[in-house]
Amino acid sequence: MESFVFKTLYRTPIFAALAFSPVTNATSFVDPIDGMLDMGEYLAENAYGFLPVPVLITEPALGIGGGMLGVFLHESEEEKEARKKLALASLEGGANLIPPAVTVVGGGATQNGTWFAILGHRRTWNQDSIRYMGGLGYGNAFIDIYADIGNNSQWIPNQSVSFESDNKGYGGMQNLQFRVSDTPLFLGVSQFWARSEVRSSNNVINAVLENTIGLNTTASGLGLTAEYDTKNSFFFPTDGYSVNAEYMLYRDAFGSDNSYDMFELSGQSFHPISKDWTLAFAASYESLTKKEAGLLPPLAKPYVKLRGISAFRYQDNYVSSIQTQLMWHIDSRWTVSGFVGTGTASREFDNLYDEAYTAYGTGFRYLIARRYGIHMGMDFAFSDDDNAFYFNVGSGF
Repeated sequence: MESFVFKTLYRTPIFAALAFSPVTNATSFVDPIDGMLDMGEYLAENAYGFLPVPVLITEPALGIGGGMLGVFLHESEEEKEARKKLALASLEGGANLIPPAVTVVGGGATQNGTWFAILGHRRTWNQDSIRYMGGLGYGNAFIDIYADIGNNSQWIPNQSVSFESDNKGYGGMQNLQFRVSDTPLFLGVSQFWARSEVRSSNNVINAVLENTIGLNTTASGLGLTAEYDTKNSFFFPTDGYSVNAEYMLYRDAFGSDNSYDMFELSGQSFHPISKDWTLAFAASYESLTKKEAGLLPPLAKPYVKLRGISAFRYQDNYVSSIQTQLMWHIDSRWTVSGFVGTGTASREFDNLYDEAYTAYGTGFRYLIARRYGIHMGMDFAFSDDDNAFYFNVGSGF
């Protein structure tokens, strides 16, 4: 799940949520091995136990806001006992086992009127031979859309303009993968469907949208996926790498109002350079190709996804980014990191790397559920145009 959410002064929101739980008295939030704050037992031993993840939204494209997500873990009794036994035997025990099924539910809102509600689920079967991930969402987002106009002449120079868009929509996605023999390679299929409505507060822009792309659009696509995954942890990897590829076809035959192709290639790699240090890299490439004439809805095109750069600030037919992160594991609980990344977007592939946009920052993580290897923390990111901080679960990639 490009992963944003959670806590620093996590004590207040977490204990506030637990204070209203009827099972709090029977649960220990002190780890028996290192004596630190830990929610592993609470998540494992209570049928309705969940990790409350405060959502503090500082996304420059949306404004200040917040919300709450609940992360539920699902295991059989046998899986719980096996994980507990390993967790009691060592500090790393349990975290590297096959991850449990995960359900995420929640929502949030921001000061500019944006709001959302989501439901997501991920699980595996047959000793991680089959992987499934699906999600549903509903929301209303007020986002500035950027476009380049002009022909680079002395009369009409190129310039970037923006307009506020009001996007309402709902939809869902699914991804089903199967392991190839006993290898780290997974092959599968994916599906996406969404119904959206886009408007602008500017009457002229609104009229243009209505007469070009239409105010209501359905996007429906089917695709193929491939993943090669050797990472040592789903929640917080420190070794190994993964490469993901997906090709999606949006066609009238699938119920889509527009026909186009989407391709995405992404990867992550984690390299332990010593006991206390991990160097990580991530890269992605996305493309949208459309043979038919006509415009697409403003949010259909891929965009640069980097901490510190507004969502949809730089979007076009071709998008690429690369980032690196150095993590210092101070002890078994605390990790601090520094990161930097650069991204680019272009209408034509040949011009993809003509101009790049850089973002950088620092962050920290706390191991909040040791037996599962779940880390929570914050990232503080900066770029030429924006700066923001993010609550995150996981590495931040």
